[in-house]
This record gives sequence, structure tokens and C-alpha cells, in this order.
Amino acid sequence: MNDRPAPAWFIAGTDTEIGKTLVACALLHKLRAKFPRVVGAKPVAAGLEPSGVNADMRALRAAGNVPVPAELDNPYALAEPVSPHLAARAEGKVIDLHRIASSVAQLRTMADAVVVEGVGGLLVPLSDTADGGDLARLLRLPVVLVVGLKLGCLNHALLTQEAIATRGLHFAGWVGNQIDPAMLRADDNLTTLRSRLRAPCLGVIPHMATPDAAQAARFLELPT
Repeated sequence: MNDRPAPAWFIAGTDTEIGKTLVACALLHKLRAKFPRVVGAKPVAAGLEPSGVNADMRALRAAGNVPVPAELDNPYALAEPVSPHLAARAEGKVIDLHRIASSVAQLRTMADAVVVEGVGGLLVPLSDTADGGDLARLLRLPVVLVVGLKLGCLNHALLTQEAIATRGLHFAGWVGNQIDPAMLRADDNLTTLRSRLRAPCLGVIPHMATPDAAQAARFLELPT
């Protein structure tokens, strides 16, 4: 057990389906070269496989190397692949941010580094009164923003940056993920992101027909 909480990061996204899990898993691979025990978590996951496990959560568990109880790394596994507040409502549940904070705090005593993946975009509703930004603020973790490189990413990234600042969060860095291989002016968009995002670029992951976290890790730097 650690005497002090392990370092941890919150992975936010500019949208859903832009590669948060790929980046979270790649960071876990990168962290394993520095820390002997690393664990990934996705406190809220909406959309389950027939096995009852969320695909993103399965990938995070494979990338980490500390087995933990599901109630710690995935306290809310919701069946429907919709906004979490709707998926929870359909099951008669209410997502409790303090329960999540307690789970993350326990993980930080069980590992040497922790990566916490958010759900959807940063401000996706988690309940009738809370959203992902509220969760990030309660966890008080530095934020790594994943920018899905596609048309519209500049607006999405800059709006998310403003939300990070409004919630008083530490913007630790951002990662560009080339999700659209046919994106026009991709390099120019990256230049704009580098000049307008007020955090370091931790890397740019090229388009992968089959995403591979271990390979993606080669393109990343660890946040400080």
C-alpha cells in the first residue's frame, strides 16, 4: 500500500468516439515503463457487451497490470450506449460522484499510477444536476484532453478548453488522434491547436485502421 496517493490523470475528450480509450490505454503502457503497478479506470461506462462488460473497460484492464474489484475501476456499468444520465435513469440508478471519488481514492492506494477515463465529452450529463466536468473537479486530477482530428475539432477543442478553465481544472496537456485519415489540412489544424490550446501537446497518434495502444504509446509523452 502507498503512504501517499499515487499520481493520477483524468482523460477527457472533445466528443465521444474520438479515441479516449486508446489514449488512456497508451498512457498506461507508457506508465508501465516508469511505475511497477498501474491501473486504469472508467468510473462511468455506458454500453455493455453480451458478457456484461464494457469494451473500453476491458481494454483498460488489459493495459494495466493491477487487478482490482469492478466496483473500484468501473462503479457504474450501464447497459444502454446513450448519455450516462439517460442510461442510469433507465436502470433506476443515480450516478453518485462521491462514490466515484471514493473508488478513485482507493485505486490511488493500490497502484503507483492511475489513469481515469471520462465518458463522452467533458460536459456530458451524468445526472440531472452533474456532468463530467463536475466529476473532474471533484477528483481534482490534472486533465489530459484527447482531440479527435476531424472537421470541427478546432471548435470542439477550444470550447472544451474553456470548460476546463471554467471548472478550475489543471489542463496538463492534449493529444491529437487522427480519426479521419482523409481530413483536409490536418497539419494546419494541428498548428492551430498548438497555438491556441494553453497546454503542451503530448503527442499526435496517426490513423490506425486497427487501434493498438502499445503502438500508440510510441507517439506519446507522459504528462507532468
